Amino acid sequence: MNYQPDQCLKGNILIVDDTPDNLRLLSTMLYSKGYQVRKALSGKFALQGVEMAKPDLILLDINMPEMSGYEVCQHLKANPQTSDIPVIFLSALDQVSDKIEAFAVGGADYIIKPFQSEEVLARINNQLTLRSLQKQLKDQNALLQKEIEERKLAEDREREKACQLQLTIEQLKRTQSHLIQSEKMSGLGKMVAGVAHEINNPVNFIWGNLPPATKYAQDLIRLIQLYQETYPDSTLEISKLIEEIELDFLREDWPKLMRSMEVGAERIHQIVLSLRSFSRLNESDLKPVDIHEGIENTLLILQHRLKGTNDSPNIELIKDYGTVPNIICYASQLNQVFMNLLTNAIDALETQLSPRVITISTSLSQESTVKSENETSKFIVIRIADNGSGMSEEVRQHIFDPFFTTKPVGKGTGLGLSISYQIVVEKHQGKLTCISEPGKGTEMIIEIPVSGMKN
Repeated sequence: MNYQPDQCLKGNILIVDDTPDNLRLLSTMLYSKGYQVRKALSGKFALQGVEMAKPDLILLDINMPEMSGYEVCQHLKANPQTSDIPVIFLSALDQVSDKIEAFAVGGADYIIKPFQSEEVLARINNQLTLRSLQKQLKDQNALLQKEIEERKLAEDREREKACQLQLTIEQLKRTQSHLIQSEKMSGLGKMVAGVAHEINNPVNFIWGNLPPATKYAQDLIRLIQLYQETYPDSTLEISKLIEEIELDFLREDWPKLMRSMEVGAERIHQIVLSLRSFSRLNESDLKPVDIHEGIENTLLILQHRLKGTNDSPNIELIKDYGTVPNIICYASQLNQVFMNLLTNAIDALETQLSPRVITISTSLSQESTVKSENETSKFIVIRIADNGSGMSEEVRQHIFDPFFTTKPVGKGTGLGLSISYQIVVEKHQGKLTCISEPGKGTEMIIEIPVSGMKN
């Protein structure tokens, strides 16, 4: 295969593989597409090369002598200077456990060998685009701080930044939608937390600069007012300018503009907090958790899907929360279960005519169908029901089978309910059941012991 290089370099890529033929093939392909390429035959050489010059992206093999790709990635993510470099794993390992470990150590993507050059190029371009967007956010907020300090053309520039905030929110919604639809549960927590972190930093810049920006504007208005009181007989030129810029309206409208930006920044801040709480990356141990908090955070992430469109009405959400104690569990894993079940309920209502209703209820029960050595154990019961078209008995018997799905091609992997079943039953010694009939909707029931699981 002959590759002809493009005219300009698109980025600096480090390829790490102990097989020279793989290095040669990948470097030739990437160079022909305009990328600057560096190569390393081992994990040790790769880490040394990164210290000398940071690449924009790393293609990393897993099975290598002395230091595996997983270990290399862990070293990179532990170093603040290299933790932001996206790592794409290239491996012949195709087991789900291999992919889960790759995402767990901080990998951004996973490509199975043998690979197609088009797929590799598309995934590289996707990661570099995401990184570029993150850098743009930082640069734009740095520009905002400089403009506020200069206090020139404050009104127009603040309006522009408000638009940038709106674009940030829309991009966050698109990212959330992609995460939900792809059902890559192994990497969901880390990806969501990464988005929350990248959004939180620029929002903090804006939030911190709004008070001084407001004070600067107030000082300028006070100065103008003092000039008018001291020199009431202004020149014709000044009078014309006052009329042209509508000074009285500007004085009245400016505080409203600043307040609207404060509300927008606070809204993004609340979304970021919910995303962090949803992912709970640092909470891998069993601990008492408020189950309602996990449900509410999941609903906030899915809020955009509950809203109606031109073709379908809003989804009515009915919540009937009982008084239940905190539950000892793996919080991030249960959040993933809530995400799967609520996403499926929303998908089931996609073609449903009004009314479209999802009901969520929680209660404390002394009795359960879950077998337990402790007969006095109490159980928290979570019910998620929709009024969709329901499912047949034949379909219902297979919904927890891996890769079983009734969704169109490309809409789901068929792993969501299978993973949810494993989390509830195997991880939490609970029970996940489904009640459904054609034309009568579907109800998913989660039962989990309050006292947690035995080792």
